[in-house]
Parts: sequence; C-alpha cells; structure tokens
Amino acid sequence: MDEIFQNLATGFGGAFTPVNLGLCLIGCLLGTLIGVLPGIGPIATIAMLLPITYGLSPLGALIMLAGIYYGAQYGGSTTAVLVNLPGESSSVVTCLAGYQMAKKGRAGSALTIAALGSLFAGCVGTLLLAAFAPILAKFAEQFRSPEYFALMLFGLIAAVVLASGSVVKAIAMVVLGLLFGLVGTDVSSGVTRYGFGVPELYDGIDFVPVAVGLFGLAEIMSNLDKRAENRDLAAKVGSLWPTREETRRAIPAVLRGTVVGSLLGILPGGGAVLSSFAAYTLEKKISKHPEEFGKGAVEGVAAPEAANNAGAQTSFIPLLTLGIPSTPVMAIMVGAMMIQGIAPGTALIKERPDLFWGIVASMWIGNVMLVIINLPLIGLWVKLLHVPYRILFPIILVLCCVGTYSTGNATTLVIMLAIFSVLGYTFVKLGCETAPFLLGFVLGPLMEENLRRSMVISFGDPLIFVQRPISATILFCTLGLVLLIVLPQFRKTREVAF
Repeated sequence: MDEIFQNLATGFGGAFTPVNLGLCLIGCLLGTLIGVLPGIGPIATIAMLLPITYGLSPLGALIMLAGIYYGAQYGGSTTAVLVNLPGESSSVVTCLAGYQMAKKGRAGSALTIAALGSLFAGCVGTLLLAAFAPILAKFAEQFRSPEYFALMLFGLIAAVVLASGSVVKAIAMVVLGLLFGLVGTDVSSGVTRYGFGVPELYDGIDFVPVAVGLFGLAEIMSNLDKRAENRDLAAKVGSLWPTREETRRAIPAVLRGTVVGSLLGILPGGGAVLSSFAAYTLEKKISKHPEEFGKGAVEGVAAPEAANNAGAQTSFIPLLTLGIPSTPVMAIMVGAMMIQGIAPGTALIKERPDLFWGIVASMWIGNVMLVIINLPLIGLWVKLLHVPYRILFPIILVLCCVGTYSTGNATTLVIMLAIFSVLGYTFVKLGCETAPFLLGFVLGPLMEENLRRSMVISFGDPLIFVQRPISATILFCTLGLVLLIVLPQFRKTREVAF
C-alpha cells in the first residue's frame, strides 16, 4: 500500500506541472466539445489529433488524448438530456430517461446526477487502475510468445462477439484488418509482402492515415448523408439540485453502474458503450418500477453515465499492462505511444513509472476538471449545437489533411488518407463496423511475430500453445467465445441486444 502511495505521489508530481495541467484541461474541453457535437466522437477526434502529439512530451500527449476520451463521456450526456440527441455513442441510453426528465422540468437535476455519477465512477475506475494494473503487470511477466499470441487471439474473437451487427461481417473486418497489417517488409526474411511494387508500402501502411480515414473523414462523410436533426431544447435547465427522492434512487444506481462499467471496461471490445447499455438493462430488470423506464426514471440516467465513465477508465488496464488494446480508442492510443517511441506492455510500469503513474494521476485531476467545466458551461455547449455541419466539415477536412501530411511530409500519406476514407465510408454503407478492422490492423503484426517466435522456440511443434498452462487457459476461453458465436440461442440474444 505504501508503495502505491509513493507511486501516486510521483504521478501527481508529473501531472501537476503547468504544461501537463494545461494539456489535461485542453483534453477535457475538447472531449466535452466533441461529446456535445453529435457525429464526431472521441475516436475520430483522437485520430485527427495524433499528428499534434509529435511535438509534445510522451506524458503530456497521453494525458491530453486520455482527457478527450473520458471527457467525451461527460459531454455526450448534455445533448442526450437537453435535446434527445446522443453526442457520443455511449450516451444513447441516457436519451431514454434523461430527455423525459428534461421534459418534466428536471433537466438540471438530470445533468447534475450524470456529472456527479460520472465523477464518482471515474474516480473508482482510476482507483482500480492504480490498484490492479501493477498486480496484473507482475502476473504478465510470466507471459512469453505463446501467451501473447493466445491473448491477442482472444482479444480479436472477443471483438467479434461484442461487435454490433452481423458476426460474419465482424469476422471479415478482423481478417481484412489482419491482412492490411501484414503489408510491408517481413522482418524475418526481408521480403516485401503485398507491396505491389509501390516503394511507399515497403515500410508498411502508416497508422495515422488509417485511423484518421476510417474514423475521422469516413464518419463525417456518413454524417453528411443524414438529414438535419431538430435540436430545439426540451425545456429550460432550471435548478441543478436533485430532490431528496432523486438522490436516494440515484446513489444505488450509480454504485451498480460503476461495478458494471469497471468489469466490462477491461474486456476486449467492451469499453464505455457496452457498459452503458448493460447498466441500463440491469437497472430496468431489478427495478421495482420498470414501467418508469423510458418515462424519466432517474436510475436510467445515473447508472449508464456511471458505467460509461468507469468503463472508459478501466479500459486502460489491458493497454498499459499487457499492451493489448481493448477498444478502437485504445488501439489509437497504442499508435500515439508508438509515435512517442513507447512500447506499451508489461515493461511500461517498471521502465517508465513516471509515465504510467502520471497518466493515472491525471485521470483524477481530469475527472474533477470535467465536473467544473460541464455544469457551469451548459449554456455554452448548447449554443454550439446550432453550429451548421456545413461549416464544421471543411474545417475538420483541412485539419485531417494537414495533420496527416505533417506526420511524414509525404503526399503518399494524404493519398492513403483518401483511400481509407472511401473504404471507411463503404464499410458504413455496407453495415460493417470498423472497430474490429482497426484492432486486427494493430494486432496483426504482433500476432504474427509471436506466432513465429513460438514456433521457432518449439521447433515447429504447435502443441506449445496447449502445453503451457496460461496459454492453454486463454485458448480454452477463446474456444468458449467461439462456441458462443456458433450457438443459435446466443446469436438470437446478441441480435436483440444490439
């Protein structure tokens, strides 16, 4: 325990510098802004801002990007409550109860419960990160190539299970991502694969144009197809203080939502979105008044908002301890760390304790900042909703192109950006989720490297994966996930859930 306090003191020392405090504030403000503005989202924003991180310190860059991610969870609740429009995908279920509360004149109460519930859940999620990440990292020191390969395979199968839409399409996206990730020169043999004689592909496909194209421009292009939303306010915000009855009902819901979000945030493919849906479903099932859900039940705001913030914090655990991204946002964070020359994984806590504990400390600071930012500035965020999308789109387009070009000062990167933008837009039209693609793209080269290394160690014997206890256990869990995909009853439940 003393060691944890000493490490946290080190982390707060790094996070409390003027520069890092400023970057944390910028990240929280940007996160809230993109949470309020529907159709952009944290994935696209973080992808677009990756080029900026070149000029920042590693800790400052990760503090800012992390602030954008969990800040978006806060901002999404504002529009969900006031105009029945989820600014972020994890705020979809908040619309069901939050907007109905606003129509009854309890908008201020709903926003306060969402903000305070998010603050509590965010702090608990960060506490779990501080407590369990070092333990998990020590356990992960026993991992070798077979364990890492099995873990990555488990992560990709889990991404398929938890992806919305068709299972077949999700599998196809993972495989396609794996293939794109293998483009470039093979480290072992020195042979160029899938280069098609293009010299720019000899070093592989750059991560930045892939992330910005698939999640930035493709998302914006698909939003241009949609008709303009009616964004009139449901009612005046009124008093921000919840009643005693609302507080009594909200506190247990926040606690349950925090537990659900903390657990699901660690799972590959889980994160904030799945956490909020699961928390809402749980509250509705155990409630003594399920008929109130969808008509302004305060639990329908408290639980999902607590869950999505807890899930956002704990999703950093597999990234910072095992080097395995559990969500698309975490995959982009891997890209940000690689840009800074940092290898995420078991060695991070030992070799860069200032970086790990600095990120943990900044999350506590950021969660407090977000409550201070959100409640007093509600009026400003609502006014931003009236900015026409035709003005936002050209600005974002220019920023994406300039940022992508600046990462390597090569027009090839901009061409790749255009190609992946069209590809991402095509995926959206075909109903294919792009998250499994990005996870496959990031994990593909790592999986191949660990597979080859395992086969070299075992002299070509594939039984090495089942002879090692940890690897065999992970593969057994992976087989269980495959059976879930195959079982008709599960497929039916999954279709209803999504």
